[in-house]
Amino acid sequence: MSELMKYDEDDAIKFIRETLPQEVSEKYSDDEILYVIDIIWDWYERNGYLKIDAGVTDEEELDVEKLTAFVAKEIKKDGEVLMDPQDIDLIVRGELQYEESIEDIF
Repeated sequence: MSELMKYDEDDAIKFIRETLPQEVSEKYSDDEILYVIDIIWDWYERNGYLKIDAGVTDEEELDVEKLTAFVAKEIKKDGEVLMDPQDIDLIVRGELQYEESIEDIF
């Protein structure tokens, strides 16, 4: 493999939109989806997932429900965007699938 594929926000948004039902995708702008992505990465940082030596084991697998609850709480706290909790879950899961897709290439 020549060059490691890097995380790309535009590609992530496009990928997430492809995982969403059309009616959910149409409800939100790219900026709103990016806002969810930013909150996910804030959660990663707060929980040590971005440290080089993090070495997450299978036992420490990412808790999607906790992550989704954190994203929903932050969105509600900020009050800038109104999102259905079920839609938040779909967007979070789409983002995680995107991360897996770029990992699977290597």
